[in-house]
Amino acid sequence: MTGNDDPIGVFDSGVGGLSVLREIRAALPHENLLYVADSGHLPYGSKPAEYIEQRALAVGRFLLGRGAKAIVVACNTATAAAIATLRAEFRVPVIGMEPGIKPAIALSTSRIVGVLATEGTLTSAKFRDLVGRTGEAVEVIAQACPGWVEQVERGELASPATRALVYRHTQPVLERGADTLVLGCTHYPFLCDVIADIAGPGVRIVETGTAVARQLRRRLEAERLLARRTGPGAEQFWSSGPEDVTGRSIAMLWAAAHRVQRLPADVAAAGVAGACAED
Repeated sequence: MTGNDDPIGVFDSGVGGLSVLREIRAALPHENLLYVADSGHLPYGSKPAEYIEQRALAVGRFLLGRGAKAIVVACNTATAAAIATLRAEFRVPVIGMEPGIKPAIALSTSRIVGVLATEGTLTSAKFRDLVGRTGEAVEVIAQACPGWVEQVERGELASPATRALVYRHTQPVLERGADTLVLGCTHYPFLCDVIADIAGPGVRIVETGTAVARQLRRRLEAERLLARRTGPGAEQFWSSGPEDVTGRSIAMLWAAAHRVQRLPADVAAAGVAGACAED
C-alpha cells in the first residue's frame, strides 16, 4: 500500500524526460523522485509498439518495486504505446504525455500548427485520436524528426550538426505557414533555443512538461498522497545504458551531478527477445 512519503517514479527512453522531471521538481519540491533513463533501448520512436509496451511494463514494475506511489511516463511515444496497459495493470496513478495541440491552437493566428515528434508518436492511434478531437478548423502538420533524440543524448544541444538537423525538419513546416510548433517529444525542449532561433520570433513553441506536473499534483492531492515532509526532496537515477554516459548527460541537463545506478539485468533486458524475433 502506498503512503505519502513514498517516491514518485518517472521514466523515459533516455534523458529527455528530465525536461518533465524539472517541472515536477518545481511543482512538488518536497517529493522524492525516482528516474529511469531506458538508454539501452533508445530511441523508442523507431521501435514496434509491442516492444515499447514491454519496456514500459518492465520499468514501471521496477519503479513500483522501489515503492513508487505514482508513475509518470515522461515520453510521448511510450504513452501512446503503453499508457492503457499500465493503467490497467498498476493500481497507482499513472500520468502520461500528449502533444499540446489544444493550447497550440489557442495561440495560433494562422490556424496552422506544426507537431514535431517521433515517428512512433505520429503514427499512433492515440495521436490520430488527439488530432481528431481538436474540433477546430485548423491544419495540423505532423513532422517526424529522426535524429533529434540522439543529438540530445550526445549532449549536442547547439552543434552545427544539430542546427542543420533542426532546420531540415522545421523548415518545411514553417514554409507551409505554421506559426506555432508543438514539441511532441520530451527530448525536444532541450533543443528549444535552436528551434526558436531557426523559427524566428513570430513562431510560438509549446511544450507540455508544466501541464504534466500540474496534473500529477492534482492526482496526488485527490488521492491524499502529497508528501508530508517539509524539507527538500531527493532524486535517484537508474539507466539501462552505460551509467557513465547517462551520468554525464544528467550532470549537464539537470545541472547537478548524481550517481547513476545500473538497472537490474532482468529489467534492462525485458522485451528484447520478443522484439528481436519480430524484427
